[in-house]
Amino acid sequence: CPAMAGARTTAPMEAEAELLLLQRQALAEEEAAKAKRELLTRFLQEKLSREEQSSMWGLHKVRTLWRLAQRKTKDQELRQDIEILSQTFTRVMDCKDGVIEALVRDLEEADEQQNRALRSHLHLTDQLLQLQRCRLGYLEEGFSAQVGALKAEFEAERCGISGGEGGW
Repeated sequence: CPAMAGARTTAPMEAEAELLLLQRQALAEEEAAKAKRELLTRFLQEKLSREEQSSMWGLHKVRTLWRLAQRKTKDQELRQDIEILSQTFTRVMDCKDGVIEALVRDLEEADEQQNRALRSHLHLTDQLLQLQRCRLGYLEEGFSAQVGALKAEFEAERCGISGGEGGW
């Protein structure tokens, strides 16, 4: 039974070799599957990274467009506000211009009234001076007449006293 013993030894060896071969094949398949998983993982990670970058870029675009829309809306609002303020300012300025024009007319009228009152006052003052001069003239004439009468009376008395010196 040495032949059998030899066959028995070769059979376990063959089984062992076959087992080794199967283990190597399983290991190779496992390494291939592992490499395939790593390759797939890398591919998916790169795809995820590209998707995240694309998403970030899209989000940036959306935010930029949103800000642009908000700026445009705010620009329109501000322009409307400026237009309203401009119209209000124009109305206020027109009103104030009207007030200024009315005040200028009132001032011109007041100046004219003041000039008329001054002319009237000067005219009345001139008349008063004329009247006072006339009165002074009459008073001077009356005074001169009285002085003349007194002188005449004095002279008459003097003559009466001088001519009648001895009569006393």
